Amino acid sequence: MYDIRKISEDIIYIGCSDRRLALFESAYPIPSGISYNSYLILDEKTVLMDTVDKACSGQFFQNLEAGLNGRELNYLIIHHMEPDHCALLEDVIAIYPEVKIVTTAKSVALIKQFFDFDIDSRVMVVKEGDSLNTGKHEFIFTLAPMVHWPEVMVSYDKTDKTLYSADAFGSFGAINGNLFDSNVNFEKDYLDEARRYYTNIVGKYGPQVQMLLKKASSLDIKTICPLHGLIIKDNISMFTEKYDKWSRYEAEEKSVLIAYSSVYGGTENAVNILAGKLADKGVKGMKMYDVSHTHSSYVLSDAFKYSHIVFATTTYNNGIFETMEHLLHNISAHNLQNRKVVLIQNGSWAPTCGNAMKTILEGLKGTEIIDESICIKSALKEEQLAELDCLADKMVSSLN
Repeated sequence: MYDIRKISEDIIYIGCSDRRLALFESAYPIPSGISYNSYLILDEKTVLMDTVDKACSGQFFQNLEAGLNGRELNYLIIHHMEPDHCALLEDVIAIYPEVKIVTTAKSVALIKQFFDFDIDSRVMVVKEGDSLNTGKHEFIFTLAPMVHWPEVMVSYDKTDKTLYSADAFGSFGAINGNLFDSNVNFEKDYLDEARRYYTNIVGKYGPQVQMLLKKASSLDIKTICPLHGLIIKDNISMFTEKYDKWSRYEAEEKSVLIAYSSVYGGTENAVNILAGKLADKGVKGMKMYDVSHTHSSYVLSDAFKYSHIVFATTTYNNGIFETMEHLLHNISAHNLQNRKVVLIQNGSWAPTCGNAMKTILEGLKGTEIIDESICIKSALKEEQLAELDCLADKMVSSLN
């Protein structure tokens, strides 16, 4: 049975959600599922905005057929060629052979890599500033390379003042009935997963996001329709401000994130004591993660959120304990910048992980290592409490 939702007089949501998938892109846990958003515009000419993942193919084609209600499909606009949005491209063409594909030149090259059908005879290649008039609606196309693939574009509907934003302004999480941010407490219940989506999927490409934000700032946007997550109406200003901050690698919270791994409890004990000392000195809103028990995507997300980060781990195979090493390489790969960092190392006979951690983090622009002096040998000793006091004072001074 079809499941379509009316967004406006002539725009229909025909997307779907997947709550069975454990890992998005085989990498990121999605305990609340994921939505694959697709939109159908019923104008003098009909327009389909992207398709969905193969996991939702049955639902999608029922929705598309019901939305068209006997009409032909005239245009399929491809904003992003990743298979979670374009896996059904060839199937759409098989059912609607007269459809015209509207996309970028770089998308055409990717279509030829993913599929074998003749794209050249049915494509309308668009570039920056090109437009498509479908009757009442006029769509203006803007290139958004590396947000987060090189072929990405967004489209702005001048009639409804709607931005079809591709992967920008998306979020992890299925659609739970409520389609719009105005029907939920977005900041309380959805922002964390929007941040985790941004930092892990797009976070590496801050300068490219800045370019897109600059282009979007000249538009009168009343609605944002992303390819994942809720449709945004009420929180456009807040969300764009967050994107601006994230893409500039500016912290949202002036507080401390403590990320640690601990084999036998010695390192964990030390950071617990440090956290207590920081709290006693007035530091609020701290976050702690055992990186061996929490997926790195969550820690990375909060690394973008917090101004100060403590990395504490044990020496393992003459290097960094493997879960911490994975996290640090993940943070480096996502280009986190402008953080103040404390390093704490542990090693029973040859503590070497401190220098190894420092080597990874020193490559990140604007990263300041404010202390790397704490070295635990198996377990924290009472005489080292003064060192933790000194470290806590140094961190509080830096926070202030």
